[in-house]
Amino acid sequence: MPFVSIRISGTASKTQKAGIVADVTRSLVERLGKNPAAVQIVIEEVPTENYGAGGQLIADRDAPAPATAPSAAREPELALVGEDAHADPSQ
Repeated sequence: MPFVSIRISGTASKTQKAGIVADVTRSLVERLGKNPAAVQIVIEEVPTENYGAGGQLIADRDAPAPATAPSAAREPELALVGEDAHADPSQ
């Protein structure tokens, strides 16, 4: 009797979870010849405040960046040093 435990960060809809269960069950039936009635699957939703990666909480990583004022947006500064890299050498 296969038992599959799946953890996801955040949440998924009931429809999405039903699709995951159907896909995983189908894979175990096709690849391992398991009886679909015997396949058990648990999906655990881990709140992003309780899950970290790369040294920070997922909730903080996925938080939208603060909006910047239009006046704060600037064009990058260009500094020309030496010859023009795009100039035709024959000129």
